[in-house]
Amino acid sequence: MFTKILIANRGEIAVRVIRSARSLGIAAVAVHSEADAKSMHVRLADEAVDLGPGAASENYLNGAKIIEAALATGAQAIHPGYGFLSENAAFARAVADAGLTFIGPSAEAISTMGEKVAARAVAVSAEVPLAPGSDGAITGADDVVAFGATYGYPILVKASAGGGGRGMRLVHSEAEAADAVAAATREATAAFGNGEVYLERYLTNARHVEVQVFADSHGNTVYVGDRDCSVQRRHQKLIEESPAPGLAEETRQAMGAAAVRLAEHVGYVGAGTVEFLVEGQDFYFLEMNTRIQVEHPVTEMVHGVDLVAEQIKVAAGQPLTILDRLTPSGAAVEARINAEDVAEGLFLPAPGPLETIEAPQGEGLRFDAGYESGDEVLPYYDSLIGKLIARGSTRDEALDRLAAGLRQLSIVGVPTTAPAALTIVAHDDFRQGRFSTRWLEESVDFSEDPDEYSRQDVEVGGRFYTIPVFPDLGHPAYRPAAPGAPAGGAAAPPSEAAGAAGQRTGRSAKARKAKASDGSVKAPMQGTIVKVNVAEGQKVDAGDVLFVLEAMKMENPITAPAAGTVGAVNAAVGDALAAGTLLTQLVLEGAAA
Repeated sequence: MFTKILIANRGEIAVRVIRSARSLGIAAVAVHSEADAKSMHVRLADEAVDLGPGAASENYLNGAKIIEAALATGAQAIHPGYGFLSENAAFARAVADAGLTFIGPSAEAISTMGEKVAARAVAVSAEVPLAPGSDGAITGADDVVAFGATYGYPILVKASAGGGGRGMRLVHSEAEAADAVAAATREATAAFGNGEVYLERYLTNARHVEVQVFADSHGNTVYVGDRDCSVQRRHQKLIEESPAPGLAEETRQAMGAAAVRLAEHVGYVGAGTVEFLVEGQDFYFLEMNTRIQVEHPVTEMVHGVDLVAEQIKVAAGQPLTILDRLTPSGAAVEARINAEDVAEGLFLPAPGPLETIEAPQGEGLRFDAGYESGDEVLPYYDSLIGKLIARGSTRDEALDRLAAGLRQLSIVGVPTTAPAALTIVAHDDFRQGRFSTRWLEESVDFSEDPDEYSRQDVEVGGRFYTIPVFPDLGHPAYRPAAPGAPAGGAAAPPSEAAGAAGQRTGRSAKARKAKASDGSVKAPMQGTIVKVNVAEGQKVDAGDVLFVLEAMKMENPITAPAAGTVGAVNAAVGDALAAGTLLTQLVLEGAAA
């Protein structure tokens, strides 16, 4: 067994790995960027190495620096977590070449299964069902048009490398092809250093169900249950649960067997996740993630295992120790708590200082976080603060416990996705298992009642902040403090009526009533402009995308609030802007010149 490992990551997953390593008596080395020097994972580690200033490409994505840190500190192995270098075959190979152990699959398995086009070919060989897709990477919009002519729309443009919803765009018609390919390529290049994209026919009423696989070097390959991850916004998961509800046992077993065949086909060793799209009782291979998943705790809760500790043991050459815990007991559900502004259903990244974090306590509850009170959610990385997980003997009991935990969770300083999670958990569709990957964005309205999800623009020290306010959800968990203002005092828990907000369905974002606008178009959060679609004097319609701003690893379209004529354009591609920066002022139709 190892005596010391290095964690090549940050935030919640770095904290998680440190704790599992410690449970095995293993010392943990943290690495961090200059900006992350005071972060929680640095404080918890036995020692830490500063990888220097700059963007993630200069530190967390700099494999050579990380390997040098591991060698200098005497670490014998490197755990990559998820994201960053976790699915980088060249990094895994370099780790091995340096005489260290990569806590994950082989570089060859990552190269094959982590590259989505190659993974589809393996799925064909392993006789795993596939949805229609391109034969390989595409070269441009013409390939999208040709694919659409054969299979119809909508079509998903997807990054061949990476995951997490980055480098992914939905195309509804030929007219959207060029912009979608350009945006997906740009985002994939920024996130993974690889702009290659491919196509998949988008199933309009599918659920996202994944199977946890685990294999050791002693010939054991198993699946450890399944998870439903269908509740998503921007193709990124918000709520996950295990087992996936509503599956026939025959379907569940067939899906697990298919996942095992796929893993065995490439000689897989370690933890991995095989993702499927499910329509009815039919399932289709989506992709394989050759790493631990963000949502792994729900599997741990229902199987009574520590998947991260198991990763470490398997990497050290030990056989699987979970072979007697492959049958789930009860149900578990997880809510990702992100620093995002939910108001109007926008889910905009909202970095900032965390004045207080108070985790809920109670039977069957667990809170995995990468932050503590006084920490800051930085704008350079993803928006995940932590994950609240609840387990129960039944799905209903798990959901009830999660709802209670969400009401108790207190995060003051930034807006979070906690109110959205509470709305979802209370929704009758979700309770009854009537949802798909498009359900959240198409059927749940977070803005219909202005008394529930309102917004305020606040100016502090010459900078503008957009603050969502949730009067009906009076607990501090759902109320950020204004920048520079003291934290709010204790408040009564929300009434039972708060849950009823989740019952409104059937209205898409496009159908929501537009609010009155003065024509100003501002940056909704701190970020970098990656696209400018307009010029001064250009006429635009309400909803037209004027700018695209990248913040916290996501591209955020900034649209026209109303029809009008574009005034002076105050931003260019590459500009790093503060929240509230005026990008342009529209002269609204019908307004006096």
